Amino acid sequence: MESTRQKKVARLILKELAQIINKESGNILGPIIVGITAVRISPDLAYANVFLSIFPVTDLLDALNKIKSKKSLLRKKLGIAVRNQLRIVPELNFFIDDSADYAEEIDLLLKK
Repeated sequence: MESTRQKKVARLILKELAQIINKESGNILGPIIVGITAVRISPDLAYANVFLSIFPVTDLLDALNKIKSKKSLLRKKLGIAVRNQLRIVPELNFFIDDSADYAEEIDLLLKK
């Protein structure tokens, strides 16, 4: 169960990181759209799991690895953006959000 503070920090990180990734995705991945679907934060606010949707890409793992390689740059820019709201900038862990693929698969099974 997430506390109110965790939810507020997660929303703040989602908003600020979405803007940062929107500006930096051209440098990292080229003409690929990256969206943040969810952010889960640890109870001590030191770790954040960021779930990404990446379109259109043929190799999701390659795109995810490119984003993970720029993790320190993204964390630094996030720290600059939230320096007045947070004392500790959480360490970012990126994951692929496969909920859309799962929902599509369920939908196809229901249509059969």
